[in-house]
Amino acid sequence: MSTWRAWGRRAAAWLAAGAAVLWLAAGPAQAASDGLVAIPPFGGLVTDLTSTLTAEQRSGLEQQLRAFQERKGSQLAILIVPSTAPESVEQYSLRVAEAWKPGRKNVDDGVLFLVAKDDRRMRIEVGYGLEGVLNDATANRILNEIVTPRFREGDYYGGIAQGADRIMRLIDGEPLPPPPERGGQESGDLEGIAPVLLIVALVAGGMLRRALGRLPGALLTGGIVGGAAWLLSGALAIAAVGALLAFFFTLVGGGFAGLPGGYGGSHRGTTLPQDPFFWSACSLRPLMRNRCKPLSSPFAS
Repeated sequence: MSTWRAWGRRAAAWLAAGAAVLWLAAGPAQAASDGLVAIPPFGGLVTDLTSTLTAEQRSGLEQQLRAFQERKGSQLAILIVPSTAPESVEQYSLRVAEAWKPGRKNVDDGVLFLVAKDDRRMRIEVGYGLEGVLNDATANRILNEIVTPRFREGDYYGGIAQGADRIMRLIDGEPLPPPPERGGQESGDLEGIAPVLLIVALVAGGMLRRALGRLPGALLTGGIVGGAAWLLSGALAIAAVGALLAFFFTLVGGGFAGLPGGYGGSHRGTTLPQDPFFWSACSLRPLMRNRCKPLSSPFAS
C-alpha cells in the first residue's frame, strides 16, 4: 500500500510540473493567438527583431552591456521590434518587462530600452532601484537630446548606442551636462505665438472681466494666458511673464486693447508631427501597477 501511495505522489508531482511547463509555454502562444506581438526569449541584452543593427554592432553593444552588468550589477536590456500593434508601446513594454524581469532580484535595478521602429515609438522602463538615478526628467533629456536627433538622421545604431551609454554613465554616478542654452531660439519664437496669446487675452479678458468683475476676471485671464504660453513654449519663465502681463492689462484696461504697440508672447516652436516618438520612463515593478507618466518627444524630419 505504501508503495502505491509513493507512486501516486510521484505521479502527481510529475503532472504538476508538466502543467506548470505547459502554462508557461502557453503565454506567447496565447498572445499570438490573440493577435498580439509575441515576446521574444530573453537570450541576450540586445535583441533586434528588425535587422537594423549589423552583427558587429549588435555584438559590440552586447559586450558593453555585459561588461557593465559584471562591473556594476545593474542590467540594461535593449529590444528593437518592428511594431507593438495592436498594443500600445506602454502595454507591450510592460508585458516584456514581466517576462524578462531585468535586474537583480530584490534590488530591482533593471532598465528596459524598447524601440518600436515602424511605429516610431520608444520607451524606457526603470526598476524601483534606479528611480532616483534615472527619473522622468533625466530620461526625457536622454531621449530628446541624444537619441531622437540621431534617429531623425536615420542613425539608429548611434542613437541606441549613445542612449545606452548615457544610461550606464548615469547609473555610474555621472550627471548629465547642463541643458543647451535656448535664449536665442526663445526670442525668435516670441513672435510665433504673439497673435495667439493676444487673441486669447483680448477675448478672455473682456468676457471674464464683464462676467466676474475686474479683479477675478484679471486673475483668471492671467491664468489662462500663462497656461497657454506654457503649453506652447514649454518655458515656465515665459509663461509667468505672460500671465503677469495678462493680469495687469486686464485689470487696468479690460484686455490688451489699451496696450500701445500690442503684446507679444513667446513660443518654443515645437509642433508635433504626425509620427512623433512617444516614450515614457516609469517604474518596472510591481508590474501589475502601472506608474508610468507618458511623455512625448518630437521626431521631425
